[in-house]
Amino acid sequence: MLRHRTFCIAAAAAALAACAGNAPRGGPGAAQAKADDESNALYQRLDEDSRRYEAGLALARSGETARAQAEMKAALDDLRAAATQCAQVKECDEQRFVAGFDSLLRAGIGSPSDLAVEGDTSATTPEATGEVGEGSPVVTALPQLGRSVTLLKGRELGDIIALNGPVKAALEEWLTQYRPNLMTAYENYQYLRYQMWPEYEKAGLPEALLFGMLAKESGGKVHAVSRSGASGPLQFMYATGLRFGLTTVDGFDQRFDPRLAARANAAYVNEQLAIFNNNLELVIGAYNGGEGAMQRRAGRGENASGFWSPEVYGSVSQETREYVPMVLAAAWLFMHPERYNLEFPKIAAKPGSITLKRPASIAELTVCLGQDGNAHDGWFRTLRNLNPQLDPQQQEPVGARLVVPQRLEKVYERDCAAGRWPELAAELHEAIVPAPPPVALAQSRSPGKARAKDRTYIVRKGDTLAAIARRSGHCGIREIAAANGLRGPHYPIKPGQALKVPECPR
Repeated sequence: MLRHRTFCIAAAAAALAACAGNAPRGGPGAAQAKADDESNALYQRLDEDSRRYEAGLALARSGETARAQAEMKAALDDLRAAATQCAQVKECDEQRFVAGFDSLLRAGIGSPSDLAVEGDTSATTPEATGEVGEGSPVVTALPQLGRSVTLLKGRELGDIIALNGPVKAALEEWLTQYRPNLMTAYENYQYLRYQMWPEYEKAGLPEALLFGMLAKESGGKVHAVSRSGASGPLQFMYATGLRFGLTTVDGFDQRFDPRLAARANAAYVNEQLAIFNNNLELVIGAYNGGEGAMQRRAGRGENASGFWSPEVYGSVSQETREYVPMVLAAAWLFMHPERYNLEFPKIAAKPGSITLKRPASIAELTVCLGQDGNAHDGWFRTLRNLNPQLDPQQQEPVGARLVVPQRLEKVYERDCAAGRWPELAAELHEAIVPAPPPVALAQSRSPGKARAKDRTYIVRKGDTLAAIARRSGHCGIREIAAANGLRGPHYPIKPGQALKVPECPR
């Protein structure tokens, strides 16, 4: 209960933070009377919204779930709007709204089922067995209250982030040319949240920081790989990943596992917070540019210089100078979207699963699922993110279980278990692209043996090594990878790259 109260109080405090200590108090005559009237009107809305929310709770307990959620959401939406107006009105006591939120939350989490927040885990909840609960009424009705916006080592994150020139410039970037990237990162994160956020929560770190790093590092693309080899949703280098427990198991690089990557990232952040005396900017800079380099520039412990000091800010790379404020700005927007005319999409991200009734790859499932419930981009990225260990072009057998958003379970049964859409998807998947004629002869490594023919294949957008191996006829992934010096488990290739495709025995 305490955790959920903290969420609620934090969200209320975030909405009210602007008024704390800013509005001048008192004033004679008509201005004072007007301020009193406005405050009283807002207090009346607080009372009305509280009664409406409690009525919604009563509907929920009687089994009228849809009506209950509608009433509770409307009440909380109006209450939050009134709280924001309170920040602009003289004499309005914002603490009354904080107390109001807290009171409603206490009323809304009176049963074990109400305690479950999507993604939380405990030994006594359905999440402990792999299922995800319905969520507390407050979180269900107003997802913003479910964000852990608040504390970093006992301090409000909002008090730590300095809205200086670089951070304001980064805010503008996220809100202009990078707004599509921010929205995509938020959507991707919502589907991954149930895996990643519990690891941050257990480490005592704020969710906004996790989102800020994810947005800047990969945009929530689990299989992102940088030019330098940093991999996964939080872009760990191989050696750093090993240091924090990310290894390769059965050919799968755990840097691509969202849960394990979040755990490793949280461990890294806490380690560096201890080194840099809880200076968040230095920790973020170390994550990007290396902790050793940051220690040489800023020092350690209580004597460490701040990131914005000329001797540090002026000496780090241009990439790090841009990286730190971009992470902070994304975290700030996660906490305060309403202050910047920003509205994050509402995502029905509750996870579920399907059991294949016919062989299918992620690519085939994407075709037959279409754009049902996801009109812009389809489901390819989401399915890849939720099943990071699978090659998206490799067919999985009947009976294989895949994680999908719960709302796709019925769509799969309707559109993908049988019928024309999976047949079309299979037809497209089995299409063979003619290989170009042989253009090179590779000398056998063993003198005296006949030379073996190598065909050359030019990689196209969307190709994977598995798809190329399938089209080649007889060569497997490992043979093609060995011929081109590619490393598993994901064998990165890029459009325009020329691959040697050896002649393999039948």
